[in-house]
Amino acid sequence: GALVILGSLLVLIALFFSDSVVIFFKIFPNAILGVILFFAGSELAIVVRDIGDKKSDFYVMLIVAAFAMWNMGAAFLVGVILDNSLRRGWLKI
Repeated sequence: GALVILGSLLVLIALFFSDSVVIFFKIFPNAILGVILFFAGSELAIVVRDIGDKKSDFYVMLIVAAFAMWNMGAAFLVGVILDNSLRRGWLKI
């Protein structure tokens, strides 16, 4: 709830007051933004429980997450290739 409200507020401000966004971000201390980011990440991490029953699904998710920190396009390609390779039996984990 609160994250959606804050996110919506930040998007509206970015759209209509883009010149003063830097000033707006200075209003929130970095510690508060860090806590918000931590809780948003925690909520997204809950999805890991539904990733799949197989051990290989978890490893594919970890590898894709690692690549996503570097490049989202590369993460997508690695995930597709790795998942197809595991399903066809070309790789085993």
